[in-house]
Amino acid sequence: MDITVAIDAMGGDHGPHVTVPAALAVLDRDPQVNIVLVGLRDVLEAELRQRRRHTDSRLRIHHASEVVAMDEPPAQAMRNKKDSSMRIAVELVKTGEAHAAVSAGNTGALMAISRFVLKMLPGIERPAICTVLPSLRGSVYMLDLGANVDCTPEHLRQFAVMGAMLASAVEEKTNPSVGLLNIGTEVIKGNDVVKEAAELLRHSHLNFHGYVEGDDIYKGTTDVVVCDGFVGNVALKTTEGLARMLGAFLREEFKRSLLTRLMALAAWPVIQRFKKRVDPRCYNGATLVGLRGIVVKSHGGADSFAFRFAIERAVSEARHGVLRRISDQMALIHPESTQQRAVAQ
Repeated sequence: MDITVAIDAMGGDHGPHVTVPAALAVLDRDPQVNIVLVGLRDVLEAELRQRRRHTDSRLRIHHASEVVAMDEPPAQAMRNKKDSSMRIAVELVKTGEAHAAVSAGNTGALMAISRFVLKMLPGIERPAICTVLPSLRGSVYMLDLGANVDCTPEHLRQFAVMGAMLASAVEEKTNPSVGLLNIGTEVIKGNDVVKEAAELLRHSHLNFHGYVEGDDIYKGTTDVVVCDGFVGNVALKTTEGLARMLGAFLREEFKRSLLTRLMALAAWPVIQRFKKRVDPRCYNGATLVGLRGIVVKSHGGADSFAFRFAIERAVSEARHGVLRRISDQMALIHPESTQQRAVAQ
């Protein structure tokens, strides 16, 4: 199945210097992928010439005259920049010209624009940010990571459905387990929102494991971890900070003396394999789940290697029919409301 991905080529800290080579790498690796580079035509054509590439049947440029700045207020970007590369990329998904959109741009603006242009899937009230993290058992899907600070129990149930269907589709797991992040695994632990959400999940069609704690994320206790955006964002940023600290400590220790430098040389193959397993670039790309279209947010500071993974994540989700799976599962939970909303929209 051929998949077309619209890329906000101007987004992120580095713009076309990262997005264009990443797109070319995906085209070279997967003959069933087509790319639409959205942005300033002259800039993108110059970037392609520099790499001795040109547009063809699988690679085209869609001109957009505006760019959303990384620090631009979301409302301003949505209201005043209707011809931005970010908005055009998302609109190509709405019109069916692309199966998915990828951007490394302003997260708030991307969320606002995507929700306004694509609208929500039937039965879903709010979109959530979901990413894949490494664990001792492979990988774990975690959401929400910052889109929704305050959530109701129903929102958390919806996040669980979306995360489970995402894991089921992409990882090809028939019945992924779902854990609700809490301050303890005992039934009496947690606030009222978490307790009520747990009760909803126990009576759902999902494979609900129960409560999980922070250390369960990287143990791989469950395939999916659900929490509100406040908790999820704090957990994610704490993880990133810890990883940087451990890396710095390791470098310091290996440089401490001539003996430790020699030991570093001997251990170099192991260090490289370890680095590959935990390299955050290999997990780049967070999905804005719940929308009527696939939108993947790359880290703003991603290099071309990392941005390639964000594109490949979008391709994988489109191929595996993630949107249909989420819609089907929501129909089991709210059959009447989903039908009414589908007709209304």
